[in-house]
Amino acid sequence: MSSLYIPKDYRPLLDELRTEEAIGKIKQHFQNNLAFELNLKRVTAPLFVLEGTGVNDDLNGIERPVSFPIGDLGQAKAEIVHSLAKWKRMKLGHLKATPGEGIYTDMNAIRPDEESLDNIHSIYVDQWDWERVVLDSDRNLEYLKETVRRIYYAIRRTERYICQDYPVLKPFLPENIEFLHAEDLEKEYPEVPARERENLAARKFGAVFIIGIGAALPGSGQPHDGRAPDYDDWSTPTTPGHQGLNGDIVVFNPVLDRAYELSSMGIRVDKATLLRQLELRGQNKRLGLSWHKSLLAGEMPLSIGGGIGQSRLCMLYLQKAHIGEIQASLWPEDMTRSCRENQIPLL
Repeated sequence: MSSLYIPKDYRPLLDELRTEEAIGKIKQHFQNNLAFELNLKRVTAPLFVLEGTGVNDDLNGIERPVSFPIGDLGQAKAEIVHSLAKWKRMKLGHLKATPGEGIYTDMNAIRPDEESLDNIHSIYVDQWDWERVVLDSDRNLEYLKETVRRIYYAIRRTERYICQDYPVLKPFLPENIEFLHAEDLEKEYPEVPARERENLAARKFGAVFIIGIGAALPGSGQPHDGRAPDYDDWSTPTTPGHQGLNGDIVVFNPVLDRAYELSSMGIRVDKATLLRQLELRGQNKRLGLSWHKSLLAGEMPLSIGGGIGQSRLCMLYLQKAHIGEIQASLWPEDMTRSCRENQIPLL
């Protein structure tokens, strides 16, 4: 069900032409900084992969991919990618990357099952997907946190850069990012749903990394948010009462007056974690897929990785009210009309 939030007295700070110019500057500056912070090299990625290989991501485990038959491949079906979490790990193995080396790419996806088209959700997804090889000794909470800090440095550095280029934009992100476990958030705010817990945390700290997304929480028995069982490690115990080596970067968006997710990321499953999480989800049948067989055979390296929303990051920096001011997509007719009436120019 679509929904639309209209900020009071909203007017774009940049017109459409200057917005397009700024988008190009942001993307170039941020990806250069991300590559520097994490030692990443750019690679070319697929828009679609073959069905039935296990390479495509299930995200929360329920989304349907857009698929189509390919005549010259005997009508074999291809799927538009949801993200590239599994493909990137295969690519690292193919490149024989060593610990500390990584890759990033532009990921473009179509997600027709997006639950609600609104100010920040679109059926079109564009993000920087990145992945880096790690050692077994790196599979811990401190390594995860240090990687998050490096990404946040790149986010803050790009904010300063674009605000200097366009003085009408004012920086607002806090200097540091706060780390919070999903279990502790639930304990602090037991009476509210997960999305509202994110709002409360983001409003309080300005920028947070919520650790441990995918496992059932002790209070409600429900995960903070959904995660598929075969890429992020969300089940490894870390500190007492906590589990999971993954999470989300969430900031407070002052235009929308709410929490705003920029990135989902994590240390990826090793063999034991893959088997455990598939068992927990009752999805052991995936072990017969080629990607899963390859991982269990040791043909892919241990890794950490994630995705960072390109349109979302630009929307945040440029202080826009709707992601359709950044990207060209399809929207319900009533939303398009309301945006036009309220000075929100969709592309």
